[in-house]
Amino acid sequence: MGASMIMQKGTNVPVPAGSVRIELGWRAAAGTPDVDGSALLLVSGKVRSDADFVFYNQPAHASGAVRHEGKRTAGDGVTDTLTVDFGKVEPAIDRIVVAASADGGTFGRVSGLYVRIVDAAGGAELARFDSTDATVETAFILGELYLRQGAWKFRAVGQGYSTGLEGLATDFGISVDEPQSARAPAPAAHAAPAAHAAPVAPPAPAAPVAPPAPAPPQPVRLTKITLTKAAPSVSLAKQGGTSGSLRVNLNWEVRKQFKGWGAKLGRAVAMHGDLDLDLCALYELTDGRKGVVQALGNAFGSLSQPPFIHLDGDDRTGSLSSGENMTVNLDRKDLLRRVLIFVTIYEGARSFADLHATVTLQPQNGAAIDFSLDECTVPSTVCALALITNNGGDLTVQREARYLVPDRGVSPQRTIDAAYGWGMNWTPGRK
Repeated sequence: MGASMIMQKGTNVPVPAGSVRIELGWRAAAGTPDVDGSALLLVSGKVRSDADFVFYNQPAHASGAVRHEGKRTAGDGVTDTLTVDFGKVEPAIDRIVVAASADGGTFGRVSGLYVRIVDAAGGAELARFDSTDATVETAFILGELYLRQGAWKFRAVGQGYSTGLEGLATDFGISVDEPQSARAPAPAAHAAPAAHAAPVAPPAPAAPVAPPAPAPPQPVRLTKITLTKAAPSVSLAKQGGTSGSLRVNLNWEVRKQFKGWGAKLGRAVAMHGDLDLDLCALYELTDGRKGVVQALGNAFGSLSQPPFIHLDGDDRTGSLSSGENMTVNLDRKDLLRRVLIFVTIYEGARSFADLHATVTLQPQNGAAIDFSLDECTVPSTVCALALITNNGGDLTVQREARYLVPDRGVSPQRTIDAAYGWGMNWTPGRK
């Protein structure tokens, strides 16, 4: 890597590429907070609406110009990646701010934090900025892509906030919906700029503040829920996920023997052959009907009729953010008694050992729920991921993260059925 690419705070470099990957990286260690990358698309220093904020709960801009691709782990390094397609950036947008926020601590406890800009087509590193002076900050503007005389450039910024992602977002005009104490001030903070004429009438300060408050139709939710062994379950209703769809995604990568190759769930072609992992679900409806949603036997399910669960087709594009996804129709949740989401190895590996996985459940309305799987130390070919149970009309999501070892001659599906007492009749199937 040439020294010219390493940037000092305040310097800028041209970005001669049609599209780029923005990679935030840091070292994972005990006590290190989780770090999340985000981007704000700005017109004259502000967002036009909350839709111009791209982050984990809103992973794609409507224009397709900016996407949040997600995290990957390799050894002790973690990255969170965004992509920018300059050809899709709307003409009004003149700046894209690249930010990082710390979840569960300050950036003073994050070592090795950097941002780098990589040409998405050729893979060449165009710029890199290492942030080394963090202390109490919980959010950072690491850099910004900006348009100057028709060409894009990248500036290293390194400006910190002690008010977290919320403080950073509100600074650029995002209305944030946060629970409890943070909820009230958020709309007021953005109402003021919309009413510059107001100071002329000091006796009635409330009047100019009130009208803009309803303007953001649905304030952005910054909350995200991480399930752990100590806190393994969450109610969807309590964090807003009561309607629309629930998207289940599993990102997967190989830890050791395919070093340097990041696999994810889907038809991932490794250098050592095809690794074929299948996302599946056992379901039981309130009327007693039971079944399975899986690629095997083309049992892809349906969102509009029972079982109200649908498995997307195989993703073969290699896009980090897609993989295989499953969707649950929360508008019909009253007809679901329980759903067990699991993954099987169809071919390409003998067990889940050396594979690292993160499960994300993203309700259409509400906070993302995520968790990691522990390292697999048994010869397992099937893993129970999450159990969704209907409790009086509210769905509870429970982290299972349970590796099962099938007996000789017993299929992964039969193994998971037996472990969870589903009681189905199985026949051999193929894709």
